[in-house]
Amino acid sequence: MKGLLVRYAHEAVLVLALCALLGYAALADRRFAALATQQGLIGDMWEVATLALPMTLIIIAGGIDLSVGSAMALSSVVFGLAFAAHWGVVGAAAAAIACGAAAGALNGAFVAWVRVHPLLVTLATLAAFRGAAEGLSLGESFSGFPAAFTALDDNAAGAPLSAACFLLIALGSGLLLARSPSGLAIHAIGHNETAARFSGLAVARVKFALYAAAGAASGMCAVLYAARRHTAKADVGDGIELEVITAVVLGGTSIFGGSGRIAGTVLGTLLIHETRQFVSWHWERDELTGIVVGALLVIAVLVHRLATRHPR
Repeated sequence: MKGLLVRYAHEAVLVLALCALLGYAALADRRFAALATQQGLIGDMWEVATLALPMTLIIIAGGIDLSVGSAMALSSVVFGLAFAAHWGVVGAAAAAIACGAAAGALNGAFVAWVRVHPLLVTLATLAAFRGAAEGLSLGESFSGFPAAFTALDDNAAGAPLSAACFLLIALGSGLLLARSPSGLAIHAIGHNETAARFSGLAVARVKFALYAAAGAASGMCAVLYAARRHTAKADVGDGIELEVITAVVLGGTSIFGGSGRIAGTVLGTLLIHETRQFVSWHWERDELTGIVVGALLVIAVLVHRLATRHPR
């Protein structure tokens, strides 16, 4: 029991922090803690939460992807253009997801086979994908999607499609990390890429697959965003990559690679979401959210450092 608590100490701290936040919120303003309020606010979380899942795998493997927001924007524009060209919702969605996967595959190819540092590659594609999205859209947004499509991600329905997609991907990612040889390979690559390569692991293929999966997730999020907001445009996902990485690190994944869990990422995402929403709701000052979330991140990193420190 003691070993289990030590192993999941970071997740336990996040649960306590989340409970403390919700408890204080309920005392300070009961309207915020009401189920109807939470149901209305949770829709803003799904893109960050979904993109944080493949980002967790990438960071555990020792990489990083700064271009997920830009890939989402490019996929959103492709979705809008395809729909405007009468491809239908299904065809447009397939085109958007394929665009995202191709964008991620481009990152993966440079990281895995050209061996350019992922920070440099994804910093470049962050600008390139965003520029391509703005150029293709000419600054225009796309709308007029059928009601049957937009109803798929309506929070009023109680179970939006984005929530179902997130839960399925979270379950699959958690099982991949904890129960499969691929999960062991991801951890091994993050611990020591050279040793993993000499051990016979297909390091390049694993890295390529992770970045391609992150791109596909960006494309899917672009489609879900269009369903929820009834629009597709080039500024979708602007700055979301920083929120995604913050959620992953807050969840206990080591930025140096080699360790991390999906459960921690989910809890980190929830804590950031609830903190942002409550600060904005209660104090009505959006500029405070960045300060509070930054403080949370520093505290979480310090707690993780203390919990995982071994005596010399």
